[in-house]
Amino acid sequence: MLEDIKPRLGELKEKLDQMEVSLEVPAKEEKIAELEYKMGEPTFWDDAEEAQKINQELNDVKISVDKFKSLKAKFEDAQTLWEMAMEDGDESLEEEIKDALDKVADGLENLQLEVLLSGPYDANNAILTLHAGAGGTEAQDWTQMLLRMYGRWAERHGFTVETADLLPGDEAGVKSATLFIKGHNAYGFLKSEKGIHRLVRISPFDANARRHTSFAACDIMPEIDDAVEVDINMADVRVDTYRASGAGGQHINKTSSAVRMTHEPTGIVVQCQNERSQLQNREQCLKMLRAKLFELEQEKKEKELAKLEGDQQKIEWGSQIRSYVFQPYTMVKDHRTNEETGNVQAVMDGDLDPFIRAYLAAKANHEI
Repeated sequence: MLEDIKPRLGELKEKLDQMEVSLEVPAKEEKIAELEYKMGEPTFWDDAEEAQKINQELNDVKISVDKFKSLKAKFEDAQTLWEMAMEDGDESLEEEIKDALDKVADGLENLQLEVLLSGPYDANNAILTLHAGAGGTEAQDWTQMLLRMYGRWAERHGFTVETADLLPGDEAGVKSATLFIKGHNAYGFLKSEKGIHRLVRISPFDANARRHTSFAACDIMPEIDDAVEVDINMADVRVDTYRASGAGGQHINKTSSAVRMTHEPTGIVVQCQNERSQLQNREQCLKMLRAKLFELEQEKKEKELAKLEGDQQKIEWGSQIRSYVFQPYTMVKDHRTNEETGNVQAVMDGDLDPFIRAYLAAKANHEI
């Protein structure tokens, strides 16, 4: 019934009003006008580096405002259609109006995630690295499943995924993989995924169909632009080249185009083999090394701050964060927030937003 839609309209109108306040839309619109005025000045491009920064800042500010305005316009269209249908007594429009309101509700949920992102590097691209834990083929197959899961998640959000490095398993699956996930707020969303992921299932590789537990480690770093200073003394970096493995064509397999960099003072190792030339692989390796060293420095600062504040909590580096149970029951549970779902298949198909939302909300409330 059309009359039943009225409470939903009121609920969504209230959420839109709250979102406008949370996003600080009026203040951001002023900022957009200010930045656009600067970009219109004749001397704007005289300093190309500064111009690029302003252009990026404008894009970052506009993204959330444009998304909000689009949702508000869709809501107003649905509301107008409902009012017309009520006047005409046209019940045939009920499903169309409900579908439109469902899309507005989904959009508001996604926008709410962005409101929770306040870190200085949350807007950056993300570098995601997966490593199979002990357990041979089982763990390597689990790592490949996670690789697919994050790819599907990125696809849902319109992000692009570039594979920097992939080491196949001995029989099946993946030993390790590094992805560049590119898009606004990619790091802010994915930082919730850092840690150990645990799988419990009946093994497809066990002839006796026994239940196995497998582990894989996920590491997330922001891609750091050149404006952020990261001190790398190349005298401390050992650079090795080798032939790329796996599919890739004649050139990529017959020349030593793959690059591995080892930062000897810290023992950090990064590698890239998926670009066509050694030069391109070196550039990607340097990006990853900068991100790793930056992350290491940030962790040191956080530990020092925790000591100063008297925080006695255990540092959760490398600890188990989430369990994915396929048998004897189905459940995915995040051990930091207690967020859980019985729909394991949806999660493996990239439906990670409830877990990300719960993590960001808990962080914002200083619960974790």
